[in-house]
Amino acid sequence: MTAKLPAPVVLENDVVRLEPLTLDHVPDLFAAGGGDEEVWRWLPVRAPLSEQELAKVARGLMDDDRHIPFAVVVSGQAVGWTTYCDVPGFDESIEIGWTWYGRAVWRTAVNTGCKLLLIDHAFGLGYNRVLLKTDHLNLRSQNAIKRIGGLHEGTLRRHRKRPDGTWRDTVYFGILEEEWPQHRPRLQR
Repeated sequence: MTAKLPAPVVLENDVVRLEPLTLDHVPDLFAAGGGDEEVWRWLPVRAPLSEQELAKVARGLMDDDRHIPFAVVVSGQAVGWTTYCDVPGFDESIEIGWTWYGRAVWRTAVNTGCKLLLIDHAFGLGYNRVLLKTDHLNLRSQNAIKRIGGLHEGTLRRHRKRPDGTWRDTVYFGILEEEWPQHRPRLQR
């Protein structure tokens, strides 16, 4: 049977704090990446052009029982979000997705810090597999997923439409519980 999504919690390390997403995060989030087409390029919605539009997207995630969204907080400011997602049809699996960060934290330790927290927490709760997926054209994301230990599992062609109406092929990566210990120490450094 498919595993139940975990309860929202606060996760923290020396790089980042993940806290349940609320509408109070929206002003910081909009300042970090609102209206930035490149930040939102690979997400399933267009770049929000106002705090109200961003709040509507955030509210949608918070109200969706298939997602557990977290605000990504650095030095007291929300700089993006990430979610745990349900993975129907896969026993004891969880997905990390719907992730975005403002440009100011690109190429920093933020993504690695988030993934360490989320993957450790998932395996600590008894999940046996973490799924990560991205658009086949999003090479930056694919490289980041490979760097944290994700193994390419396949590509679903014409998986879903992008906001502009074109078709997205989705590249799937997985990390199994027994694989994680070989990657974790390298990422901690």
